Amino acid sequence: MLDVIFYIATAAEAMTAALAAGRRKMDWFGVCLLACVTALGGGTIRDLFLDHYPLYWVRNPYILLLVCGAALATIAMARVVDKLRWPFLLLDGLGLVVFTIIGCQVAIEIGAHPLIVLVAGMVTGIFGGILRDVLCNDVPLVFRGELYATVSLVTGAIYYFGLMAGIPSDTVILVAIAVGFPLRMVAIIRKWEMPKFVYDRDWR
Repeated sequence: MLDVIFYIATAAEAMTAALAAGRRKMDWFGVCLLACVTALGGGTIRDLFLDHYPLYWVRNPYILLLVCGAALATIAMARVVDKLRWPFLLLDGLGLVVFTIIGCQVAIEIGAHPLIVLVAGMVTGIFGGILRDVLCNDVPLVFRGELYATVSLVTGAIYYFGLMAGIPSDTVILVAIAVGFPLRMVAIIRKWEMPKFVYDRDWR
């Protein structure tokens, strides 16, 4: 189940990145590169941090074809894809929790400290979007008050501590998704945000 959702969410991330590239008039190479950075960046940074080799897309290079194919398909269907805001938000929210769970699992498998397990899950879930926004010269979405990283941490905590409590893996996964995904959707609908630090005093 996780694998299927992972591939669907990966393709969705690639398509949203392609739209962002199109808004900035990037060429086709830029579209594909931004799609790869967005869809694969979180897992890549996680593997680098954890010294976990080979990188997951090096171990499974066909995922590059999926990402680039989704990006190029978006070029052909841009006007249709651009109207599918809510389906993409749903897939993005589902992808966030699934990427987080997978990131936590990788860290658990190498025997990482519990804190690192949670960080690995969060990095997997949010860093692709951060890299996309940085390359597009935007303030990353996760830094603008969106309840995004918090959802990832909650999902990771449920998954990790559920496993540590001896609950079967499949059950823990379902519970983590059942909490994390609706939390992200409710945060979008109700516009829940993290507190912001605003300091505009001029020292000159």
